[in-house]
Amino acid sequence: MRRIHAAVLAVVFGACLAPAVSAYEIDPLTREPIIPYDDTRAKATPIPREEVSYASKFAPGTIIVNTVERRLYLITGDGKALRYGVGVGRPGFEWGGSKTITRKAEWPDWTPPPQMLKRRPDLPRHMKGGPENPLGARAMYLGGSLYRIHGSNEPETIGQAVSSGCIRMLNDDVVDLYNRVKVGTRVVVLR
Repeated sequence: MRRIHAAVLAVVFGACLAPAVSAYEIDPLTREPIIPYDDTRAKATPIPREEVSYASKFAPGTIIVNTVERRLYLITGDGKALRYGVGVGRPGFEWGGSKTITRKAEWPDWTPPPQMLKRRPDLPRHMKGGPENPLGARAMYLGGSLYRIHGSNEPETIGQAVSSGCIRMLNDDVVDLYNRVKVGTRVVVLR
């Protein structure tokens, strides 16, 4: 298999973004990068992905993001949920409310919004999807907003408040969530 050597981005991209990784192998059948096991996961997210008890008034399939806990819950029903560690908006970029997933993308391209370019004119104007892209392996777009639930190549930011409002997940967690939800899924962000 051939290897891709990704350039490590020199700056943390404030909004939803994380610098890239070092190297990935490419799956010869799918031509997608293989996300390696990350043995820093326990340090990056103190609570690993797991099924937990979760009393909720929300319907099964609903995503609840608790920004104080820095955890995302996918309601599975019968008082249970899948819990994931997440990174959330830094001070001044917190938000709450109810949104709907209006689009899903694998290895998404990234185009910084004008508001971000105004704050950070040094950012690239467009970045193709792939292992170097700070949106990570998957993105779920939250309609009517600039926010996404997306992967991150910066596992140390999981459990932190460092984005410009997006919800960051480890790449293996965002792939798992992506495969469980569909366009139209309700997302409730609690502050």
